[in-house]
Order: sequence, then C-alpha cells, then structure tokens
Amino acid sequence: MAGNGDIQWCFSQVKGTLEDDVTEADIISCVEFNHDGDLLATGDKGGRVVIFQRDPISKNSIPRRGEYNVYSTFQSHEPEFDYLKSLEIEEKINKIRWLKRKNPAHFLLSTNDKTIKLWKVSERDKRVEGYNTKEENGTIRDPACITALRVPTIKPMELMVEASPRRIFANAHTYHINSISVNSDQETYLSADDLRINLWHLEITDQSFNIVDIKPTNMEELTEVITAAEFHPAECNVLVYSSSKGTIRLCDMRSAALCDQHSKLFEEPEDPTNRSFFSEIISSISDVKLSNSGRYMISRDYLSVKVWDLQMETKPIECYPVHEYLRSKLCSLYENDCIFDKFECCWSGNDSAIMTGSYNNFFRVFDRTTKRDLTLEAARDIAKPKTLLKPRKVCTGGKRKKDEISVDCLDFNKKILHTAWHPSENVVAVAATNNLFLFQDKL
Repeated sequence: MAGNGDIQWCFSQVKGTLEDDVTEADIISCVEFNHDGDLLATGDKGGRVVIFQRDPISKNSIPRRGEYNVYSTFQSHEPEFDYLKSLEIEEKINKIRWLKRKNPAHFLLSTNDKTIKLWKVSERDKRVEGYNTKEENGTIRDPACITALRVPTIKPMELMVEASPRRIFANAHTYHINSISVNSDQETYLSADDLRINLWHLEITDQSFNIVDIKPTNMEELTEVITAAEFHPAECNVLVYSSSKGTIRLCDMRSAALCDQHSKLFEEPEDPTNRSFFSEIISSISDVKLSNSGRYMISRDYLSVKVWDLQMETKPIECYPVHEYLRSKLCSLYENDCIFDKFECCWSGNDSAIMTGSYNNFFRVFDRTTKRDLTLEAARDIAKPKTLLKPRKVCTGGKRKKDEISVDCLDFNKKILHTAWHPSENVVAVAATNNLFLFQDKL
C-alpha cells in the first residue's frame, strides 16, 4: 500500500435509502471490516447487523475496485426491559468485532448496552434428501409405513447465508457497554462499560473476570468514566483504556489480576492558554485504537486526533487538529449537545494514515509521512463510480473563496461518527446517518 499523501480518493458506492425517509432505527451505529477485508459489517440503532461481501470481480479487476454487495442481514438485538430497574434497554448495536477466521464460517461479536452475542455466519449450498423417518417437508413418517430403508443423498441448492447466535454473554455490566475487543489469542475478549472492564472466554457465557474497576466507594466522588478499551494487537496480556479525563492507561494483566494499578499513563499536560469552561468536556477521549504494528496508538478527543508512541507517556508524538474552526463555537455546540458527540478514529492498514469524522458529513484523512491532511465529504451528489472527491475547505470569517464553506453554514445534524479502513487496501467505509459510503484510491 503506497504512502497516502498523494492519494486521490474517488467515490465507489453508497448503500442505504435517500435521506427523506430516515427512521431512527436505520441510523448506522458501527462499521467494521473483517481481518482480510472481504466482509464489512454495519450495525444500526434498530439492532440489525448487515454484512456486505467484496464483489469478487471488483477485487480481481484491473484496476481493482472496492465494491461490496449485501451478503447477510439479521436482527442481532431486540429492545428489552429491565424490570428491576424500570429501564428500557435499547436494541442499538454499539460495537461489532470480527474473530479471525478458522474454518469456512465467519464469527463476530455484537453488543448493545447490556448483552454481547457471538454470531456464526455460514453458507449452505447443499441439502440432504431422502430421510427415512421424515418427509421432505419435515413431517414425521408413520413407522408402520416405512417398508424399506433409503440412503439419504446430498443435492445442490441455492446458496443460503445463515446467521445463528452461538453464545450470549449477559448480566455482567451495570452500566452501558461502550467497547468490546477480541484478544490476539482469539480465545478471550474484553467488554468495557463506564466503570468496569470485564474479561471473557469465548466458550464461557456464565462468568467473566473483572479486570478493571474504577468505581469509587462513594459515587459522589466519581470524577471520570471509561470511554473506550482495546487489547494490544500482538501482546495478549496488554490492554489500554481511555477516560473522560483525557488520559489513557495501559495495563499488563501479568502484573496483577485486577489491573487497578496501570503500568503506563498517557496524558498531555493542558495548555493554560487554551483553558476554558469547556476544557474538560472537549479533552474527554471518545476513541482509542492501537496501530496494526502495535507500536503506536491514536486517541480522538473532540477537536483533535493524537498519535502516541507506547514507549513515551509524557506527550503525543503527533497531533492533528480535526476541526479547529469549531473552538470558537463551543458554546453553541454545548447548547445543542453536539459537544458530547463521540467520534471514532481508525488506522490505515500500514499505519501511515489516520481517518476520523467531523460535521457536515465531512471526514478527515491525515498522512503521517507527508503531514498532509484532507477534508472530504460523503455526499450523494457525487454518487457516480470513480468520481474524484474534491477536498473541502472551511473558512472562519472574512471573504469566502469559491470552493470554501463558511463555518456558520455547516450542518451539525450530519455527522460522521463511524469510519473503517480496509486492512490492506486504500478502501474506506464511512457511515453518514443511514448511508454507508465506500471510497477508494484512484489508481
């Protein structure tokens, strides 16, 4: 994969209905490629998971294209009611994580606020005919009528993709689950809520180990909550978690079973010149992702993305402003609750670039080698394959140039919170409300 500095991005596909008929349930709430990038899963607020499969022709064509077709759709979670607490539990899918493939079937974990499910997605293109004890339609045959033994035969049938729940991991979280992460051992995974992180074995549903607990004895002393957590991509004993106070803690499970004492604390001292009423809110980290190499991690706060070297705790090695022009608008963003939006971030497959979202359906791509950055827009008016994306610019005052958009004209209802980057190619998936956009590099 080439350095991403001079990539020209072009439109590949858009999935989803036009924006006039958006229902709350259709809003995409997570996007995730599997480990080889052949499948792409989205979860929505209606509890559905839609899996897209890379079009085989697009993968092998020259130049190749990043095109995906619907492979399987299933209802992962239903709305529930907690009668003890008189609480409604939404069906919205918070996170999806793929397991590495070990056999022809695919496995993924999906979670809402309370319950994690392990799904098996498998294909069937053959069926058995000629049972002795039942008819083809499934009715049981009368034993008295069976006079001869039949040898069942296997017949081809139209391809069916089936999703079946294999395990349900429930009742382990008091607060809302914000993260799940599969360990590199592919046997265990973590789930995190506001105050605790639990470790699960994929085969065991009725018990989990609490590995981080930041709940104070007196809840009035609560000063921070956990916002995201992730396992290291190669070292199965290492995990990181971020907090609403803008810190990231790295824990090593070899040192203690309960990781209340972190091994490393990554924190940037605050610049006193930028101190304001909103400092604490905007320094809260909404997402943390370890690089594919395991050497670095990125953290996303409200206004920026920071790159950290795991060997250096004192300050980030790179900092990319995402939408600095909003710093003067924090007051109105606080009033319309946008300041609490949780933007995610992701790495390119070779760790040379970073992507994250913004408002007005803009998303940002930062190249770490050339230090160049792009603002691109996920919009339906460019929805012709191979259409080049024009970089967008936002102006803050004074005269507006032809291609610029004024900061006062940005639409804060259109926000890109969820993005994903193909593990080995420059193909990206961007969720804009109820639409999934796919973009690729113009080769």
